[in-house]
Amino acid sequence: MSTNSGKIIVVTGGASGIGAACAQVLAGEGARVVVADVNLERAQEVAQRIGGQAWQIDVAEVDSVEQAARAIEQQVGPVYGLVNSAGILQQPFEPYQLNMDTWDLVQRVDFRGTYIACLAFGRAMLARGAGSIVNISSVTGHRSAPLHSYAPAKAAVISMTQCLAAEWGPSKVRVNSVAPGYTLTPALQAAVERGERRLDQLLLNAPMNDTVKPEQVGDAVSFLLSDRAQAITGVDLPVDCGWLAGTAWSTYGGFRSPASAL
Repeated sequence: MSTNSGKIIVVTGGASGIGAACAQVLAGEGARVVVADVNLERAQEVAQRIGGQAWQIDVAEVDSVEQAARAIEQQVGPVYGLVNSAGILQQPFEPYQLNMDTWDLVQRVDFRGTYIACLAFGRAMLARGAGSIVNISSVTGHRSAPLHSYAPAKAAVISMTQCLAAEWGPSKVRVNSVAPGYTLTPALQAAVERGERRLDQLLLNAPMNDTVKPEQVGDAVSFLLSDRAQAITGVDLPVDCGWLAGTAWSTYGGFRSPASAL
């Protein structure tokens, strides 16, 4: 039996993509999942599919997050786990093509929103002396990329995760993050089908020659939330088919074929 079974776990951004996959994995393990999203209709669809509850939340607004955290604690029960997956993407623009309104919005949702949710839900965890938070970062938080707001925001999420892990460790509240690589979400699949992204480019630096599946991110999130990871806090776990390990290999002619290693 999963050590997440029976626990109340809130997933922000749970109505789509990686968030929805995390919600499905956790529900499949017996967790009581609250699908929290700014899009209530889609959150309800996911919640109905997995047997969870839906909650409207806008991580860009402090009052929305704090009210939701209080209401979930009162109406659903004590929240053991939080998955911060709410976020927005950014097109790979050259800096002078990226207007500051977009830059600010990405930072407001992806970094500030994650911090706000950690504080709002972490308050009750600290009072109980138990809880686990997993923030969704990105491999772009570790490398240079033409994502001049998104990548810095995700790097900030990784740093913030470490700061909160050290701050809240004495209260037995663990804070970790998961850094997905290029994940074949419905949004990415649609971009590939439209010709906006190329799979061969996505796979170029991945030694496993594959994209990440959303449920594989969910598996990593589930592990870090669970009692199986009781001694783990402050880590950023890449789930990237080796992308971070392989980014320099193109300098040396690319990856060797399996046969050449024999």
